[in-house]
Amino acid sequence: GRPLAATGPAHAPAGRRQVLAPAEREAACATRPGGQRSAWPGPVFAMSALALEELAALTAIYCQRDECAVLAVSETDGITLRIQTSVKGLLDSDILLKLSFHLPVSYPSSLPNISINSEQLTRAQCKDVKERLLEQAKRHLSEPMVHELVLWIQQNIKHIIGQSETSVCNEKSTLSRCISTEDGIWTILLHLDHMRAKAKYVKTVEKWTSDLRLTGRLMFMGKMILILLQGDRTSIKEYLILQKTSKVDVDSSGKKCKEKMISVLCETKVQTEHKRFQAFEVKEYSTLDELQKEFEAAGLIELFSEFVPALLK
Repeated sequence: GRPLAATGPAHAPAGRRQVLAPAEREAACATRPGGQRSAWPGPVFAMSALALEELAALTAIYCQRDECAVLAVSETDGITLRIQTSVKGLLDSDILLKLSFHLPVSYPSSLPNISINSEQLTRAQCKDVKERLLEQAKRHLSEPMVHELVLWIQQNIKHIIGQSETSVCNEKSTLSRCISTEDGIWTILLHLDHMRAKAKYVKTVEKWTSDLRLTGRLMFMGKMILILLQGDRTSIKEYLILQKTSKVDVDSSGKKCKEKMISVLCETKVQTEHKRFQAFEVKEYSTLDELQKEFEAAGLIELFSEFVPALLK
């Protein structure tokens, strides 16, 4: 892979932390014992031979642009590196994970510190991923583990992100049996500007709601298109990601395109006394009165009054 290194003296003063700017990571290489060239800065050699071998392997494995970056090195603190990897989430949606590993000088005899960042995941999901990775890391204590942890998260991400941090699940239960003690059931009301490929679009929405176990209605009244969903908040957020990132419709030329004209009118927690939709259905209404009765039956008349009539103006 491309050399990642720090500029300046090959050996920084003890205890001094080197923070590496992007350009500096491509600069001068240190020399290993025996005269071999290395992509790693001098202070890294305070680390074990196992750690050095792993670092060299990581740069070879994650050699594409932005896949592996050295963020900081120190003779006393060790090394911090970030690995970016694309994984498949629920319904095979793409998720870009940024995994930061701080490897102490005593690594791998000591566990790395790990942080997770992803624009496609909620804060709670990132926390869950981190906790599961740290649990997994304990199984690899005293052996190089960064690559193993990256592979493990690629294989297990779907299961992890399907659970909120407050889910109470039996170890052998499936995601569908998980009960969220904090988030509860949420309702979201979406407004779509249009559907050009209506049949395909409707089929896709039905598949997503089925896979994510969401109930509600896809409602057509004249040119108005509304999607009313109920379910746990994690599933609703996953649905929104799919809705905004998948090529679900076609443009005016017939080319597949992402949904750019969708608006979230309201997102609110369902009160326990309210009725809930038992299934997801696609319905057409000829009058506003018919549409209003649908909301009334679900105990959502306030939601209707606040948002729906305004769409007709």
